[in-house]
Amino acid sequence: MKKTWLAAILLIGCVSLRAQAPDTKTAPAAAPPLKVTILGSGSGPRVNLQRFGPSLLVETSTGDKLLFDCGRGFAQRLTEYGVSLGAVDKLFLTHLHSDHILSIPDLLLVGWLEGRKTPLQVWGPEGTKRMMNYMGQTFEFDIRVRGDFDDRLTKAGILSSSTDIQEGVIYEKNSVRVTAFLVDHGPVKPAFGYRVDYAGHSVAMSGDTRFSENLIKHSRGVDLLIHEVARLAPPNPKQTERDRAQQEKIVRDLHTTAAQTAVVFTRVKPRLAVYSHGGDSADLAEAQKTYSGPLEIGEDLMTIEIGDEIAVRRRGK
Repeated sequence: MKKTWLAAILLIGCVSLRAQAPDTKTAPAAAPPLKVTILGSGSGPRVNLQRFGPSLLVETSTGDKLLFDCGRGFAQRLTEYGVSLGAVDKLFLTHLHSDHILSIPDLLLVGWLEGRKTPLQVWGPEGTKRMMNYMGQTFEFDIRVRGDFDDRLTKAGILSSSTDIQEGVIYEKNSVRVTAFLVDHGPVKPAFGYRVDYAGHSVAMSGDTRFSENLIKHSRGVDLLIHEVARLAPPNPKQTERDRAQQEKIVRDLHTTAAQTAVVFTRVKPRLAVYSHGGDSADLAEAQKTYSGPLEIGEDLMTIEIGDEIAVRRRGK
């Protein structure tokens, strides 16, 4: 048994009696074609107890669950949302910065313990497959011991099937199409945004990026555009010149300002734009100087239901 588990680890990388009219008072509302849940809306590697690390869940009316990035606190937020980690077996990574991948071990290991019986499928930039292979080796002891002890756990459920992607359609199944497109995250190359199309509706996610013409090209006409935003904090007398210069460099070379997102939104013309990976009232006010379309500040456990109408529901409401 021990050798079998070790070998597996190393592979990681109403029928009615008569027709009758439905009771409109009691019939459940039809699920929207697309539902997007912001599991984590925070930015950067520093710990934020209100806004967890970047992570977005896209669900279709037929039950598909697609996860985009897997930042700190993903497992807690998904559980709070009411979905088992074992129910998620498709992960798409925008890039390999730590704040976007820290909870992959939770998804891999706890998802297995919570009933995933097929390999975790992971798509991401160059280096994704190598990272997932090493992850299996890192947790070899835990996987082997639990696998030998609990015969309910399947060997396939702890494996990963990983793909280093290039720009283009990378997933197409059950009428769901996922397209990856290159964005500009400064020296972090390659970095991707994603677009999901299903049942005539669509959502695009920027990932981390500076102002990107390629993002505009691939996002035009989407129902929902979730975009990052960054802003230079006001001068702090306790801040050194070196720290200030580094902060300016991060915003300038890696991210998109609110004024720049306004240009993006104006050209993409989404039915709704949402800030995630940052964003606050000051960013909203700045963007609305030149952009008049619907724009929301994303927050953890916000859901956006996309159909003929778009419904935004915030946590606890």
